[in-house]
Amino acid sequence: MPRRFVLITFLTVVFTVAGLSPAPAADRVMTLREAIQYSLKGNPEIRAFRESVLGQKEDVGIARSLMLPRLTFEERYMRTDNPTYAFMAKLNQERFTQQDFAIGSLNNPSPVNDFQTSLSFEQAVFAPKAYIALDMAKKEVTAKGDDFDRKKEEIAFRVFRTYLGVQTAKAYVGVAEKGIEDAREHYRIAETRYKNSLGLYSDVLRTQVALSSEDEKLVSAQKDLEVAKRALGLMLGLTESVDVTAERPSFEVRDLAQYYGQALARKDLRSLEERYGNARNALKMANAGYIPVVGLGGTYQLNDHRGPFGGEGDSWQLVAFLRWNLFDGTKREHEREKAKHRIAETGEYLDGFRKELRFKVYEAYLGVGESRKGLELAKAALKSAEEGRRLVLKRYENSLSTMVDLLDVQTSLDAARADVVRRQGAYLTAIANLAFQSGTLLGDLGVEK
Repeated sequence: MPRRFVLITFLTVVFTVAGLSPAPAADRVMTLREAIQYSLKGNPEIRAFRESVLGQKEDVGIARSLMLPRLTFEERYMRTDNPTYAFMAKLNQERFTQQDFAIGSLNNPSPVNDFQTSLSFEQAVFAPKAYIALDMAKKEVTAKGDDFDRKKEEIAFRVFRTYLGVQTAKAYVGVAEKGIEDAREHYRIAETRYKNSLGLYSDVLRTQVALSSEDEKLVSAQKDLEVAKRALGLMLGLTESVDVTAERPSFEVRDLAQYYGQALARKDLRSLEERYGNARNALKMANAGYIPVVGLGGTYQLNDHRGPFGGEGDSWQLVAFLRWNLFDGTKREHEREKAKHRIAETGEYLDGFRKELRFKVYEAYLGVGESRKGLELAKAALKSAEEGRRLVLKRYENSLSTMVDLLDVQTSLDAARADVVRRQGAYLTAIANLAFQSGTLLGDLGVEK
């Protein structure tokens, strides 16, 4: 009796704990705008590109540093019995005496220690290459920023397609559930007719097989839905699944000429234009190699024979310099020719890219028309399939058609339903692709950059 009581108590506790355990957390639900905005912060590609842009901005500081003074601190030690260096060291240490003028001391001096502490500076006053380098760095930062904006549009388009993929997967689940509903109705009718001796048992078996097939389609559709939701989470930089709302995005399709004009303002085109400007700057940089550099410099120096940082003697010097590279083995000439070829190369890329943009916009615009027509035809085919199924079902109920005929039209109806779902997604994707190719996707979706 005690053992039985202990067992009952244990099972009671187990079931109580199981009942109190938290249910699996529901998937996070986002609207399309929320998903895109989240991706523009959390997507790994966006985050990596943002770091790349920040790194590129540092090149401006690097280029500007060439125009600022350079300060150098140096501590140097020397021990020598070289007559010249020993003479100089003692002078710098300000401990040169009359005895050091002796011929023996001059020709064969004793070893001398010299700890030299110096603080030097150099400031370019006129350096054309530095000015051009700064301008090139700024242009490259602008180009990189334009690339980043285009990357945002690319990620937004991919999120749009993935988001739409979840909606489409949900619609496929609905199609599969509708197919099961129809298959159950067929099974009910076949079974009723068989019980009333009006139908064949083989019809019952066929409808059972058809119902199993529809169940299998539902399982597959549900799996695809879960994968699509996890793929959306991955696009947002998350590890969990993200669910979507039922609201479909809406677009206004404009004239082709408007899309052409908007495409010419695309960020990646502007980026290439900036780099074309930098190719021209590279020629200026090569030409600047023929111009001298003018600057100032100076040094404050301490010398001591006892230890570092000592100050037995101190001195300073201030210099002005003009540095002119008169001959460098024709390096500048080759740099100029290389820059000219790079200008021509970038110009060809720029011209080809402009033409490619027009082509892609044109192709996308025609794709919208094709998808719209395909959707209209799919909806018409669905209506025809629904009517065909309704007629064959009535004929079967009146023993005018076979179960094989009914299952055939049901198969056609399932395919028509699925085709409408597919073409609805394809139509919206085609419009989004047109907006993406023209560089207006984020604006059309009302998403702040």
